[in-house]
Amino acid sequence: MLTDVFFRRYEKRPLFAKVGQKESALFVQAYRIVNEQIWKYYGWDKKVDDKVKAIWTGLHDRLTMEIGIKELSAKYYSYKTEYMGKSITNSGWYDMNSVVETWMMFKFTDDLDPDMFVKRRLSFIELAFREREAQIAAMNANLPQTLQYAAALDAQRRAQGSPARNLEAARHENETANSTFAAQVHELNERFKQAGMPLHYHNGFIQITQDEQVQEQIEQPFWDLVKDAKWKNVSIDMATAFDLRDTGGRDPSFYAAKALESTIKIISDDKGWSTGKEKGVGGYLNNLTSKANGSFIAPWEHESMQRFYSDVRNDLGHGPGSKDMPNFTAQQIDQTIEFCMSWVKSLIKRF
Repeated sequence: MLTDVFFRRYEKRPLFAKVGQKESALFVQAYRIVNEQIWKYYGWDKKVDDKVKAIWTGLHDRLTMEIGIKELSAKYYSYKTEYMGKSITNSGWYDMNSVVETWMMFKFTDDLDPDMFVKRRLSFIELAFREREAQIAAMNANLPQTLQYAAALDAQRRAQGSPARNLEAARHENETANSTFAAQVHELNERFKQAGMPLHYHNGFIQITQDEQVQEQIEQPFWDLVKDAKWKNVSIDMATAFDLRDTGGRDPSFYAAKALESTIKIISDDKGWSTGKEKGVGGYLNNLTSKANGSFIAPWEHESMQRFYSDVRNDLGHGPGSKDMPNFTAQQIDQTIEFCMSWVKSLIKRF
């Protein structure tokens, strides 16, 4: 199965000319966040946690498949010792977190490509955080059922005259898991800053950030808003737009437009305004503008977005035939992406 990894998305854009102390420190710090904070390999009884082992194994196997190797570092050890004049072979398997650690901490040598060396290790970090994010998302999706079950247990305990705190504990556990992961993501992004890397992790991906102020004031609020599973396609398409922009790929503005279009459609569908007879994004914008639906957006807002799709997206979304291929400047690409991000944020906040 193919896995989306950082080093492949950015392989055509050189980012790292050397591997120095800052890069090496980041590898240690990020590994420790994963190994000591997110998934502790050993349980309270000092034994390997089989569930955690399976997670580490899955991360290892997915990354090695994409790199095209069998193991990040040696999984199996074998050495001989002398005991009472006899040669004894000692052998066994390294713990999977140790296999990853050995590879993450491997000392860079001049015969290696520094850019790929760093990007591959960033890919492990990305995969690990993406996996944890998926776990948190699944936990949040199951929260209604979890709370319902906890409430039923509390009702039984009360009927028996016993204290009932299952519902309170379930809520607390969910809140703690979310806040803890948010803190871990924040720490990772601060570590990127300390290492002088123009990178930012959000919603399953490490991506380039071009301006710290723009990241904090515009981009991060956007990624926070589209974390919910409802906005999954919005998040994916906007992340694709960023990747294509940052690597010189074709039509990043098209994917930003898709993200905005998905937002418009989701809101129309969830509000019960969609009829199934809409012709293109304009039909859904009509639903949002309709007075019968409470004028979710004003006519001038409708016109602003409609003009964008008519004048910008349509040129990108259709083959030009014998005409010149549409070609935006870097500034125009940034403007279209920011336009779509701003409207997505505005619409979701109203929703």
